[in-house]
Amino acid sequence: MAEKKKAKFLSYKGKPLVRCGNTIYYGYMNEPYVILIQIKSSKKVQELDVADKVTIQLIRTDPSLRPKDTIVKKADKMNLFQAMDIGAIWLELALKKG
Repeated sequence: MAEKKKAKFLSYKGKPLVRCGNTIYYGYMNEPYVILIQIKSSKKVQELDVADKVTIQLIRTDPSLRPKDTIVKKADKMNLFQAMDIGAIWLELALKKG
């Protein structure tokens, strides 16, 4: 019988990061909240593309809500580091509140 391979994700502060194109989800989808990061634009630094405009949202994962009602907080940041930093804080506080 074939063994199932467990998917390995990148993580940040103990929570998974999943990227699809210019969209990054941070957190567990089975918890009440996750962070959604959208890279709006990037620039070349040497040979790498580096995000320079990022939108971050704290969203509810409840599938019964309308998409507009899932957004709890939203902000624009100048780089991915700032977005991840504030996102980790928002997510931690939201999960503590319940």
